[in-house]
Amino acid sequence: MMRIAIVGAGIVGLAAAHALLDKGHQVTLVDPGNNQQRPTDGNAGWIAHMDVMPLASPKAWRNLPRWMMDPLGPLTIRPAYLPALTPWLLRFVLASSPARIKSSIAALRAINAEALPSWKALLTTLSLNGHLREKGILSVWRDRNHFLRAEDIITRQKNFGIPLEVLQPEDLKQIEPALHSVEAAVLYPEGCHVSDPALLAADLLRLALERGAVLVSAKALAVEPANDAVHIRTDGAVKDVTADRVLISSGVWSRALAKQLGDNIPLDTERGYNATYAKGAFGLNRPVMFEGEGFVASNLDTGDRVGGAVEFAGTQAPPNHERTSAMITRLKRFLPHLDENQPAKRWMGFRPSIPDSLPVIGQADKDKRIVYAFGHGHYGLTQAAITSRLITEMMEGKPGSLDLTPFSAQRF
Repeated sequence: MMRIAIVGAGIVGLAAAHALLDKGHQVTLVDPGNNQQRPTDGNAGWIAHMDVMPLASPKAWRNLPRWMMDPLGPLTIRPAYLPALTPWLLRFVLASSPARIKSSIAALRAINAEALPSWKALLTTLSLNGHLREKGILSVWRDRNHFLRAEDIITRQKNFGIPLEVLQPEDLKQIEPALHSVEAAVLYPEGCHVSDPALLAADLLRLALERGAVLVSAKALAVEPANDAVHIRTDGAVKDVTADRVLISSGVWSRALAKQLGDNIPLDTERGYNATYAKGAFGLNRPVMFEGEGFVASNLDTGDRVGGAVEFAGTQAPPNHERTSAMITRLKRFLPHLDENQPAKRWMGFRPSIPDSLPVIGQADKDKRIVYAFGHGHYGLTQAAITSRLITEMMEGKPGSLDLTPFSAQRF
């Protein structure tokens, strides 16, 4: 049995806590709480295990010129933040080479193929299966020509054995009568989502504490290896958390801790925006990806959410909810019945993004007792359960279920 401290009680850290508790370890979670901008609480709720393409891909480059022309479009960079973002952008360009895309696809497929089975195993163990909604996920295109340009991605998914069905307009109208202005659609019948990501996280935290985990409500200021143990210095009432192993899993805030430990990770934040309306406002029966539009819609138990967009502006700039309004306006092209003036909760959060779209899952350069699991970008919820299994194997010195070389912190 080891004393293991987890820095960060987001979805990845919580899944890891349960994986480690399953093995009989003592678990301490170090998290300041009340972080309204962590993606765990405001994401779309998808377990998108059928995705295989990194952000640095032909799909993104095809849309990039059009997106960048619109200051309120799916992707924007605030001019004042451009100098700070330049190193990340250079790595993004490098990650877009055919060889790098190929390796990123292979790594994404490997980890995403294990994502849903890992979640089902975790939820079954904890009797939380009621959070899973297995209704499939739709991808839709306004322009059939844009759909035809995506045939290479669809073919790749088929080759990976990912179930999908290309729908005719009449088929789409039968399953999603509320959708308009759609010329092409693909149904992923094994795609699924959760009741609400915040509700799932709250249940995972509650059960972790019931199982014996300890929560230290504080911000981790430093992680300091010593001969006897690893020490976490905090700003809370408990100034020093001592552990045999430490997992750093605090999203975009992990970068500073990793840098202290000798690992300079090109981690930045994709600021994502969303709006959540009353349940049933969209009239959709399943989540929908609006291809080329930069947003998705989810019918969560707590309301209908439209979210997406990528804004690079760091963690200090205030939200620009004109971006949210623009996204809602674009959504109305597909859902003209939507009353955009009805009350909606607006939110902006920080996706921890790495240029090659692969998370960091591996040991710190300075001390192998410290393990990283952060930078999952758009796949934090999707990959949380499989990540928890991988880091548990690593901490226990067991052979890994997957080759973690593509996810190493030292790959940069």
